[in-house]
Amino acid sequence: MPDTSAINCFLPIADPSARLLILGSMPGEASLREQQYYAHPRNLFWPIISEIMGVAPSLPYDARVQALKTRGIALWDVLESCIRISSLDSAIDRASEKPNDFRSFFRSHPDIGRVFFNGAKAEECYRRYILPSLADEFPTLEYRRLPSTSPAHASLRYEEKLEIWRAGIGAQFSVRMK
Repeated sequence: MPDTSAINCFLPIADPSARLLILGSMPGEASLREQQYYAHPRNLFWPIISEIMGVAPSLPYDARVQALKTRGIALWDVLESCIRISSLDSAIDRASEKPNDFRSFFRSHPDIGRVFFNGAKAEECYRRYILPSLADEFPTLEYRRLPSTSPAHASLRYEEKLEIWRAGIGAQFSVRMK
């Protein structure tokens, strides 16, 4: 029988001076087991973001997290908790979805101007639960969905995903580093 207990997301990775935010939906089983964002060995998040940041994807997790913070990149998930019977976003029980507190997050990270979604589910949940209540208070936030780095979304090759992520995140990253 599948486990129907709620799973919870991690705390955000974010320096107070973060300028952009990358949002996933909810950590998968490998990430929950390792207590690390994007821990599945076939997830392309760390190879892609490391290439954009110019750091080795083989660095220890803490060093990769520090590299994000140093470069003004925050990382979190849209959902605080949910019930999901596998790592797939499609396995999330919609009735169990509980969003994170983005009002408090954006208030404590006022320099964030761009929000990037790591895939469709993150964007869908954000637009359903978060955007309607925040649009008036944070009208200048800009949003962009990027292709999911999950191994379940293999319709694009690594090089194609990297190019799209570099065009989005990389453009913001280049501005941040000047």
